[in-house]
Amino acid sequence: MAHPAQLGFQDAASPVMEELLYLHDHAMMVVFLISAFVLYIITLLITTPLTHTDTMDSQMVETVWTVLPAVILILIALPSLRILYLMDEISTPHMTIKAIGHQWYWSYEYTDYENMSFDSYMTPTQSLAPGTLRLLEVDHHTVIPTNSPTRVLITAEDVLHSWAVPALGIKTDAVPGRLNQTMFTASHPGLFFGQCSEICGANHSFMPIVVEATHLSAFETDQL
Repeated sequence: MAHPAQLGFQDAASPVMEELLYLHDHAMMVVFLISAFVLYIITLLITTPLTHTDTMDSQMVETVWTVLPAVILILIALPSLRILYLMDEISTPHMTIKAIGHQWYWSYEYTDYENMSFDSYMTPTQSLAPGTLRLLEVDHHTVIPTNSPTRVLITAEDVLHSWAVPALGIKTDAVPGRLNQTMFTASHPGLFFGQCSEICGANHSFMPIVVEATHLSAFETDQL
């Protein structure tokens, strides 16, 4: 869960989100090194008299500053493509949940169970229990087992929505008439909060998502 004045990402709760954090740190280190080098060059140009005019027309310098940025971009692009394919990989999920966006709430269907579906509305401020989060708590949590690959089929009934849970590394659009899918694995128990990330209307900010990850034994007991 995010906290006030937080500058970084939320703690990862899935292997995909851990990979995304590694990619972010990798890219930020490259950006930091480039920024430091450019600042160093600018400082030299300002403070050092220009005595070596031969560098003004140097084929070697032009070759280096053309090839080096391309190499840096490749070093960033290869890990990015790897994670992109990992996020799109859907293989042997243990369970499937269908999430349907409405104006302005979510409906869920557990397709592996018979007649198991519910609507998830945001809990009004006056109905919040002590210690719960305003504008993020819902009346029905989406319960999943930990360490079990879970597929989510996402669609919408009326306008564009987006099912997003930052701690799990998920953000998938819900498009009317189209069925998108994503997959995640919760690595530990807990409550993971998200919201609709598409500007879907006046009450766009009141479509929270709460994913509750529990141990498999507790999940089977609660569901059955």
